[in-house]
Formats: sequence, structure tokens, C-alpha cells
Amino acid sequence: MIKFSLKCSADHSFDSWFQSADAYDKLAAAGMVSCAICGTTEVSKSLMAPKVRASRKGALSAPTSDKERALAQIRREVEENSDYVGLNFATEARQIHDGEAPARAIYGEAKPEEAKALIEDGVPVMPLPFRPARKSN
Repeated sequence: MIKFSLKCSADHSFDSWFQSADAYDKLAAAGMVSCAICGTTEVSKSLMAPKVRASRKGALSAPTSDKERALAQIRREVEENSDYVGLNFATEARQIHDGEAPARAIYGEAKPEEAKALIEDGVPVMPLPFRPARKSN
């Protein structure tokens, strides 16, 4: 999917998503792209800046306050002393609690309803004051 900034002959600007650049070209040539404001099919791409996501490995700014430094320390401790289990957190936590998996410190992500069910079942869990960096292969 690609998002284009478009402009019509009446100088209206709007955005629209297309499956690809080729798909936009085919639809525009067939007169199937119209202005979202006035309906004219005299539409062209306008100047746009591509949205580029910053590298996940890029350095973050250094913590500046005592609270930021404390949170950074908590994050380091959790990441160094726990296993990241990603979206399998609820399943892993329940298995550890039930003795079906070896006891170890874990962290990851859970949907609110999964976290609530763990708490209701007496599984000792707590939210982290930061969002875990997703690790992938």
C-alpha cells in the first residue's frame, strides 16, 4: 500500500491510498481517481515527502531527569535479567505459574483481557513502565 498526496484542477488537496504506484497510474488513466472534495477526475499527484521510519537501533536521547534515569535503569534490569517472550507472555506466565514450564523471569506483551485474566487467576504479573522493544529473527 502507498499513500499519495493528490491535487485536483480546482486546487483541492487530499490524500488517498493505493495498492501500488502502478495501480494509481492505471486508475488515474481510466478516470477512476476523483477529488474527494469536488468530484473532478482531473487529479494529479502533488509534491509530498515520503514518511521514513527512523531506525529502531538509532540512539535515543540520554535520560535528562532523575525519573527518566530511574526508568532507564528499570528497563536495563528487566532486559538483562528476564527472557522476552513477546506476544506469548500470557501463555508463558500461566505455564510458569502452573508448573508446566521452568520458573524464570519473563517479560512481553499481553492484551488487556489476558492480563486481567492472569491477575484474576492469581498469576503474579505487573505492567512495565515502558514498551518492550520487539525482537525479531
